[in-house]
Amino acid sequence: MIVFKTLRWKNFMSTGDRWTEIDLTKHKSTLIVGHNGAGKSTMLDAMSFALFGKPHRNINKPQLVNSINNKNCIVEIVFSVGKSEFKIVRGIKPQVFEIWKNGNMINQDSHSKEYQKILEQNILKLNHKSFHQIVVLGSSSFIPFMQLSAQHRRDVIEDLLDINVFSKMNMLIKEKNSVLKEKIKDIAYQLDLKKNQIDSQRKYIRDITAMNEEEINVKKGQIKTGEEEINQLIHENTELSAYIEKESGKTEQALKKAHDRKQSLLQYKATFSSNIKTVVSDAKFYEENDACPTCSQQIAESTRTTKLAAAKSKAAELQSAIRKADEEASIIVDEINKYTESLDIIREKQASIHGNNRTIQRLQSTIKSLNDDIARLNSRSGDLAGANADLAQMNNDKDKFMEERLKLNEELSYNIVMAEMLKDTGIKTKVIKQYIPIINNLVNKYLQILDFFVHFNLDEEFKETIKSRHRDAFSYDSFSEGEKQRIDLALLFTWRMIAKMKNSVATNLLVLDETFDSSLDHDGVENLMKILYSLDDDTNVFVISHKGEILDNKFANKLEFFKEKNFSKMKDYGLQVA
Repeated sequence: MIVFKTLRWKNFMSTGDRWTEIDLTKHKSTLIVGHNGAGKSTMLDAMSFALFGKPHRNINKPQLVNSINNKNCIVEIVFSVGKSEFKIVRGIKPQVFEIWKNGNMINQDSHSKEYQKILEQNILKLNHKSFHQIVVLGSSSFIPFMQLSAQHRRDVIEDLLDINVFSKMNMLIKEKNSVLKEKIKDIAYQLDLKKNQIDSQRKYIRDITAMNEEEINVKKGQIKTGEEEINQLIHENTELSAYIEKESGKTEQALKKAHDRKQSLLQYKATFSSNIKTVVSDAKFYEENDACPTCSQQIAESTRTTKLAAAKSKAAELQSAIRKADEEASIIVDEINKYTESLDIIREKQASIHGNNRTIQRLQSTIKSLNDDIARLNSRSGDLAGANADLAQMNNDKDKFMEERLKLNEELSYNIVMAEMLKDTGIKTKVIKQYIPIINNLVNKYLQILDFFVHFNLDEEFKETIKSRHRDAFSYDSFSEGEKQRIDLALLFTWRMIAKMKNSVATNLLVLDETFDSSLDHDGVENLMKILYSLDDDTNVFVISHKGEILDNKFANKLEFFKEKNFSKMKDYGLQVA
């Protein structure tokens, strides 16, 4: 189990040059409050940056450095795994990335990506996506499990069930099979060479016996034919190489640019879609409210009309932008297909060069053998006994090659069977089948606590079916935002329970970012608190909320963030950080 102990930062986002530190184990439950922009969610961004090198929210890395001090941005997090204590230090201006274990820094010789891999795979044993499914439920950049693709859902569950080792084994098997296939191909080539040598040796023995000018002339003709074929292959390779040199670089560059453009379009489209949701939310507010729900002041009809008209106009504009993005994406996909086909042609030509080189090597070997035969025939020094001994040795070598090829083919067959078992449809599916009923039972249990009486079912392909009391079948997208949030909460607590059962990626930390502020009604808030109160004593809950006046007396501690001279500061009701 991972026990997160302390988190501290300075010159991070709106925080100044003095440390802001949070004891993550001091209280079972902590409420974090503050005005918008005061720095409430900075805790999440700091933790995510320390562990994974990127913030929780969609913020560019240079923007993480405090814009006033503009240097010495440092985040430190301390946690334990079993009996070992780790400290991660990560900073910007200057760049810092250190992993400390029991007071000793782990070797930094490897590339930063490899160093990050050590942290995620060997220490945390979870990645950025899995961390935010188990530890964080947020309202900003968090993507709920039900909104992930099928493959990303599988990745999260494999991390939880600690079965991604089978994927790594499958990858190793594939790499080993690739090496075996190359060895088999090489042995087949050597075997062909040896068979050619044997054929040549047998012919040589016959030549020793026959030794006539006609056979020498035949060999010279074969040499001439072989040399002509070699010249032809060399000429063909020259043309193929020229084509590859001309086309390869620009085609790969064009394909990379097309992929970059496609990725940019996807990001723009995601931004437009998010903006549409905001516009729809604003329009819905003015359609459903005659008065401000906060101050009870009446909203003028002209204001409502103006706001709704502006929202519709903005929505139309965003929809148009999405359609244009889709049209451009279709064009880019066609370009990608075209460049991919061009790269396939280049690879085919490279394979042709490789095949030609092998043929040239074989022809050169044959020509050398023919010249040696002619020399021996011309000198009349052929030794029949020695030739027969050489032939026997060649046959012995050929038998060894055949035996080695048989062993490699047998090993490859076993590996293919193992690879089949290690696929997503193999052992992992059997493990997942055992846990799917447990997952569904836990989700439905938490849904009932949250006062949402539906029957949730996740199948082995991680597709959901949700039925109401009338047995009508729904998908996740069929429900309102409040109902979706109940499902997201139920899944979050389910993943934590599964992680604890497996003891794979269980942690003491649970952070709810503005979960109480979004789509939960009064009953939803009370029901969620019931779940939080029922958590084990080794769980430390942090709730980031605007509803401090409602939630104040429901938590063991409160942290308040506020701005002072453009810097974010934190007041711990028990310890005030200046």
